Amino acid sequence: MSSEPKTALSSVRSAVEEELAIFLNFESAYLNSISTELSPVSDALTTFLLDSGKRLRPLFAYAGFVAAGGSLDKPVVRAMAALELLQACALIHDDLMDGSDTRRGKPSIHRHFESIHVQDELDGFAPQYGLSAAVLLGDLALVWSDQMLNSAGLTTEQFARVFPYYNEMRVELMAGQFLDIHEQTQKTTNVDRSMKIARYKSGKYTVERPLHLGAAMTSAPAETFTALSAYGLPLGEAFQLRDDLLGVFGDPSVTGKPAGDDLREGKRTVLIAMTNDRQSESQREIARKHFGKSDLDAQGVAALQEIIESTGARAELEATIERLTDQALTAAQSAVFTKDGNAMLVELANIATKRSS
Repeated sequence: MSSEPKTALSSVRSAVEEELAIFLNFESAYLNSISTELSPVSDALTTFLLDSGKRLRPLFAYAGFVAAGGSLDKPVVRAMAALELLQACALIHDDLMDGSDTRRGKPSIHRHFESIHVQDELDGFAPQYGLSAAVLLGDLALVWSDQMLNSAGLTTEQFARVFPYYNEMRVELMAGQFLDIHEQTQKTTNVDRSMKIARYKSGKYTVERPLHLGAAMTSAPAETFTALSAYGLPLGEAFQLRDDLLGVFGDPSVTGKPAGDDLREGKRTVLIAMTNDRQSESQREIARKHFGKSDLDAQGVAALQEIIESTGARAELEATIERLTDQALTAAQSAVFTKDGNAMLVELANIATKRSS
């Protein structure tokens, strides 16, 4: 591996994208052999997967693999690339549940198929067509992630070590997603509840479990997995908390989402729970008027942003992100990891927490 982490990560990112393109081309041909009317499905998923994306989950898997002393080959790259298909499933279904119109600056999958229905003047109800298509495309991405992992070419021993972590990751992701939608039904907010959602909905399946998957493709001892968790859990939470800040204060031209989208959707994040714990009664009244309103305009977004700023909730969340990142950076120096692994984990910690999209 190159001694320069940035160079190594860029190389692996390219290799992952190449394997994804090969896999998607093959599976798209199979879909189209069933019916040419399935071409919008394969086209939409291919575009969704290949047009953008940071490939963080495969990169964390790679970091876990390197930290455990692994030597890269094509089957390992293919297995890591399968995580992008799981990510696609999560994003497509998440956008549907949140009612998000955009993803990465383009229409979300349910809105894309709704537009196809309108443009082609199809019979029936366009929003229902879009909703149904998004459920099925998310399911297909999940099936394809299994297929890509199963056909990656891992040894029997590697696969036996990897698959329990892969299963656990998928269960944890579903658990976090359900806790997230359930939180929206509660009459109060709670920082601890929101932190648990941040851990399970995003943190574990973005950082900790990919690290474990990578290490499981080596013959790493149990202490390696413990050390990776000491790094991955705080970093995963910091990653999601950064996401929460971007959902309120992010630049739409960079995030690909409308300004204040999380406020419009009424997401009860750690940031909102911290705000609610600190706001005055007059601020609470303003928040009730604007928070979670689908027609929230720029003025309403600005009013809510001002409350979050003035209560000190934004500053506290930034401090929390810094504290969690520092924990991860300390854990990254573990003597259990290879020297290349130490450097890779530090580089990825900075990428995950200092991003603007």
